[in-house]
Amino acid sequence: MVSRCNLEAEHGTLVFDIAGYSLLKGLGDGKFICSASFAVGGHDWSIRFYPNGDSAEDSKGYVSVYLELTSKTNGTGVMARFDMRLLNQATGVSKVLMTQLTPKLFEVKYSVWGIAKFKKISELEASQYLQDDRIVIECDVTVVLGTPVSTSETVCEIQVPRSDLADDLRKLLEAEERTDITFKVEEKVFHAHKFVLAMRSPVFKAELYEPMSHKGRRGITIEDMQPAVFKALLHFIYTDSLPAMDDLDEDENEGMVKHLLVAAD
Repeated sequence: MVSRCNLEAEHGTLVFDIAGYSLLKGLGDGKFICSASFAVGGHDWSIRFYPNGDSAEDSKGYVSVYLELTSKTNGTGVMARFDMRLLNQATGVSKVLMTQLTPKLFEVKYSVWGIAKFKKISELEASQYLQDDRIVIECDVTVVLGTPVSTSETVCEIQVPRSDLADDLRKLLEAEERTDITFKVEEKVFHAHKFVLAMRSPVFKAELYEPMSHKGRRGITIEDMQPAVFKALLHFIYTDSLPAMDDLDEDENEGMVKHLLVAAD
């Protein structure tokens, strides 16, 4: 079962061109002007510009800019994120001065979100953002549409059985069926399959199949190795695992491992 949450959004941009900036300075603290409304995501929005800050305490010496939801909602509010920019009128390049990455909830109680300290008045008036007594504020708005809905769907899952290859090869070795090579270790004779040995061991492949090898030979004598060690080595070649050594004590077990390492080398 897979659960997915799908969200859709709508994006829009409002350009608030404010002419006669110097005339607005007499509005006083906490006073603002509004842009015309623009629609994004089925709702109406406008920009509030406070030329002397939104309050005497919080934004003294700054201009403040806010985004306002001007249309009514259905009671659940509207989720939106936004950023505010100032246009450099000399270069034509806008600079982001405020970004709201996490969507805010615009509702009846909190229909206005923005920034109190948008730009220092002294810096604004000495910059190229203010030209010919005019400033341009841009606002990008992204509205989350609807309520996030999680959906579930059933995904077909196939249980892949555990591979029995190693166990099948072990049985093949133990049954000694269709063997085509024998190994004599001391007085003990072991039967095996050339193709398995060549597939699993480059040494045996060279010995049994390379051009300089004796391809037709059916018996090999192994020197300087104990039968138990060679038997364990064959088991490892066939199954990629060591045989059970529960009947050996700790010292014998350690000795067997050492012999196997020497044999493998």
